[in-house]
Amino acid sequence: RLTNWPSRWLGVDRVASPTKPVKKVVVVGGGSAGWLTANVVAAEHLGGGLQVVLVESPDVPTVGVGEGTWPSMRATLKRIGIAEHDFVRASDASFKQGTRFRGWAGRDGFEAYTHPFSWPVEYADLNPARFWLAQERRGPFAEAVTPQAHTIAQGLAPKQAQAPEYAFAVNYGYHLDAVKFAALLRRNAVDRLGVAHVLGHVARIEPHPNGDIAALVLDTGERVDGDLFVDCTGARALLIGEHCRQGLVSVEDVLCNDRALVVQVPHENPERDPIASATLATAEAAGWIWDIGLQTRRGLGYVHASAHADEDAVFETLKRYVAETSLQTDPETLTYRTIPFQPGYRTSFWEGNCVAVGLSAGFVEPLEASALALIEQGAAFIAEQLPRDRGIMAVAAKRFNAKMHRHWQRIVEFLKLHYAVSARADSAYWRDHRELSTWPEPLREKLTLWEQQPPWHDDAPMLDELFPSASYQYVLYGMGFEPRYAGLAAGRSCEMRQRADAVFRETQQRARQMARVLPTNRDLVRTLAQRTA
Repeated sequence: RLTNWPSRWLGVDRVASPTKPVKKVVVVGGGSAGWLTANVVAAEHLGGGLQVVLVESPDVPTVGVGEGTWPSMRATLKRIGIAEHDFVRASDASFKQGTRFRGWAGRDGFEAYTHPFSWPVEYADLNPARFWLAQERRGPFAEAVTPQAHTIAQGLAPKQAQAPEYAFAVNYGYHLDAVKFAALLRRNAVDRLGVAHVLGHVARIEPHPNGDIAALVLDTGERVDGDLFVDCTGARALLIGEHCRQGLVSVEDVLCNDRALVVQVPHENPERDPIASATLATAEAAGWIWDIGLQTRRGLGYVHASAHADEDAVFETLKRYVAETSLQTDPETLTYRTIPFQPGYRTSFWEGNCVAVGLSAGFVEPLEASALALIEQGAAFIAEQLPRDRGIMAVAAKRFNAKMHRHWQRIVEFLKLHYAVSARADSAYWRDHRELSTWPEPLREKLTLWEQQPPWHDDAPMLDELFPSASYQYVLYGMGFEPRYAGLAAGRSCEMRQRADAVFRETQQRARQMARVLPTNRDLVRTLAQRTA
C-alpha cells in the first residue's frame, strides 16, 4: 500500500509520521478571510468528525475595504447555508453587476465603458468582437453584446423580486459592508456549523520537530494545537510570513499602486437615493477612485502610487470627488484614513501544515475586486481537497501553490491590461504604466496576437479562470483598442455574419424587455431586506 512506502519516496521525508490523520483545522484570524474559510471548511465536513477552530485577536480591527464580490459569492453563501435575504439585510448589501470605468481610455468617444459580469450573448460558439469590429458604425461594445450593460446604465436590479434566491436574469455579485459581513459569517459558523471561537493574541508559535506548526500559545495561556493551520492574519502574515518565512513576490514594477485613501459617505436619503448597479472606477492623475453603493452609505477610495502622488493632492482630489457626487455632504466633516499596502503575493502559499488565505497570501490593488474571490478559491480548495493525512498534505500543498500562483499571475496580467492599453499621457503615473518594460511577458504576447484576432476561448482556457476571455474583450474594446490588421470578419461565411447581426438585434430586444420588468437596485434591496422567510 502507498501509505506503507518510505516517506522519502513520497517527498515528505521531513515529516515524522506521514500517515498522521488531519482531524483539526485551526484558522488564525477573523475578518472576511478567516470566517469565510471557517464556514466553507466546516460546511463541507459537517458531521464528518473534523474539528474547526478559529482563533481571533479580540481588539484587531478588520480592514473593511474589500466591499465588492464576484458572482461566485452566491454559490458560496448557498453552500454555507446563508439565505440571500438574511445576507442582504445583515451586510448592508446591494447588487453588483460589474464595473463602470470612467476616464481610463484617454481617447475621444471612449470616455466611459462597462465591464459586466454576464458574457456576451451566445459567446460559447460566436465571437462577437470579430463582427463588431467589422461594423462601420459601432456603439459601445458591451452594449452591443449583452443586455446587462443597459441594466447597469439604468440602475436596474439583476432580477425580479419574486425570483428564487440566488437566481438571476443577468449575472451578479454583491457590494457589502465587510465588517458586518464578517459578523454574519461568525454567527453562522459558530451557531450553525459548530466552529469553535477562541479569543486571544498569538503570543508564541510552538513548532513540531519536523518543522510543522504544532500549536499556538495565546496570551491568555491557552494552547491551541492542530493538524492544519490557515493563516488569515492579514498583511502581517503571522504564520506564513513570520514563522514559515515565505516572503512576497513584489509586483510593484508592474502595478505601482501602494496605498488607498478611503472614506465612507452616508446616503443623503437612505430610503430613496439610487444605488449604482456596478462599482464606479474613475481615473485620476495619480490613480483611480472606487465608488461602491451600499444601502446606507457609499464606500470611496482613492487608490494611488506614493511615488507619483503628493498626499495633500490626493486628499484634495478625493474631497473634490465627494463634493461633486454628494451635493449636500460637507467633505470636511467626514473621516479619512490611508491604508498602505505592498503589492505582491507569497513565494509559497502552503508551506508544511500552514496555508495562507486572504491578505496574508498577498494583495495587489482592489481594481476588479479579486480579493474576496481569491479567498473563496482558497477556502474551497482546502474544503474540497482537505488532506486525510500529513503525507497527502504535501501533494495537496504542491497543487494549491501551483493553482494560486497561476491565479495571481493572471490577476496581475489582467489588471495591467487596464493601464497598458490606455492612451492617457497627462501625468507621469499614466505614462509610466504604459511603458512596455512594465508589461508582463504573457500580456505582451496576447496583445501582439490581438492585433490580428480578438480574444476568445484559447486566451483563457482553464475551467477555473478568474477572468474569462470575455473580460479581456470588455476592457480592450471598451477602451478603444483598434487591431492593426483590418478585415477581421473577412472570410467569415455570410451565414455567420447574419447570425452575428441577429444576436446583436436580440441583445437590444432583451435589454428593452428587461427595462420594462426589472426593479431598480434600491427597490430590490429594500424588498429583500424586509423579507423574513
